[in-house]
Amino acid sequence: MGDIDDTQFEAADSGASATYPMQCSALRKNGFVMLKGRPCKIVEMSTSKTGKHGHAKVHMVGLDIFTGKKCEDICPSTHNMDVPFVKREDYQLMDISDDGFLSLMGDSGDLREDLKIPDGDLGGQLKTEYDNGREILCTVLKSCGEECVIAIKNNTALEKNN
Repeated sequence: MGDIDDTQFEAADSGASATYPMQCSALRKNGFVMLKGRPCKIVEMSTSKTGKHGHAKVHMVGLDIFTGKKCEDICPSTHNMDVPFVKREDYQLMDISDDGFLSLMGDSGDLREDLKIPDGDLGGQLKTEYDNGREILCTVLKSCGEECVIAIKNNTALEKNN
């Protein structure tokens, strides 16, 4: 009892779960669900009839909301599946740094510079629009401790004021 253990915590969070349970039969197309441990958007669902062991099965096909990869799963309709908490936020693009990080401003005026330019066509389009001097809104999706820019649009509200 005389020894005091100096435990150091590198990070702390609220302890809130990144997911919540929902009965499989209550899930709907275009909703979100955890498939193979990844947050996915359901693009296809089909229910099979009850077999001789009495459970109707639900076959789900989803696309990973961050990578776009296809995931599939089959689950009895009475069982619970994890549904991720998904938060969507719009930020105004202020700047793109030389190392590929975006400088984004939220509605409350807070700046964040921790998101990279998205890969693929979206990243190319974002850079082109920014280089052309357009005011751009970036839609950021946050779920399960991951965040990324999933869509961009021109900020027409600012252009009308000028």
